[in-house]
Amino acid sequence: MKLFHSVRTPCIGVCSTGIGDSVCRGCKRFDHEVIRWNSYTHDQKLAIDLRLDELLTRVVSWRLKIADEALLQAQMQTQQIQYEKSRNPYCWLFELLRAGAGQIDDAKEYGFTKIALFEHQTLSEIRHDIDDEFYSLSVAHYERYIVANRKRANRVSSEP
Repeated sequence: MKLFHSVRTPCIGVCSTGIGDSVCRGCKRFDHEVIRWNSYTHDQKLAIDLRLDELLTRVVSWRLKIADEALLQAQMQTQQIQYEKSRNPYCWLFELLRAGAGQIDDAKEYGFTKIALFEHQTLSEIRHDIDDEFYSLSVAHYERYIVANRKRANRVSSEP
């Protein structure tokens, strides 16, 4: 049996699509997804949410390792950080970093560790790098699947 959960908007209140970006620098959705979000079906919203979840999980897990998921979740609740329980715990971890990377002295107290390659970086630097790479992957995804498909469609429609 498939559990139904509503899909909340990924918006974080920092939208850049209004100034011409094709991918929002805040939530990483495509411009047309931001505009049409309220008209999308549950399945359409879920597909967008899954794409964002997978990209963010990949980027966070390249830098950090969750050692104790229960401790991470307990800290999220203690710190009163909003997070979507249905998302991957690596997405929770990014929410934790976004809320206060500079205030975490010992990552182990929050249930995670840095991967050795990133030991020299502060959590604030890692959070910034994660956000930058998440945005870059979202732009690459947009160009690969949206822009390329539009170009193909235009070629096909202009053929005799």
